[in-house]
Amino acid sequence: MENNDQKQSKVVRYSGNLEKQSIQFDDDGNPLFIFGGFPNFICENRNRDICVADCAAKAVVVVNQTGKFRFRYIGHAPAPKNKLFNPTGITTDSQGHILTADYDNYCVHIIDKDGHFLRFIKFQQNQPYRLCTDRDDNLFVAVKDLKSWPPGTVKQIRYLYRS
Repeated sequence: MENNDQKQSKVVRYSGNLEKQSIQFDDDGNPLFIFGGFPNFICENRNRDICVADCAAKAVVVVNQTGKFRFRYIGHAPAPKNKLFNPTGITTDSQGHILTADYDNYCVHIIDKDGHFLRFIKFQQNQPYRLCTDRDDNLFVAVKDLKSWPPGTVKQIRYLYRS
């Protein structure tokens, strides 16, 4: 993710030092991403969609590998804490699911590759803020627990079960 002159964010794909692709606008010329002083988080799923947790827009924005807009996910109501969706981390798994940390609602949203909500993973006292998965689909969640010291830990969660 880059931002040009602190006004607009864009996704840039490089091959070595060469810029191969710049993704900034939809087909109508509207900005896909918002620059708001917040970091954006990015990952690519198994079908090469680019998935962005856009903190300023309070949304997950997904474009295909050519940069064409696919969908925008703005959370699922009711969220566990009934607050606005606040995506602060994003990852994908081997099934093509998109997982995003929702810091203010103390949960992780799991959506399918087309942006349909599947379920929450809820946390009682922990605010998730960064995510990753391994090749066995274990989910690793960096959480902040304001009631303990040190305030940040990593939790491993097995959320997919295979027969």
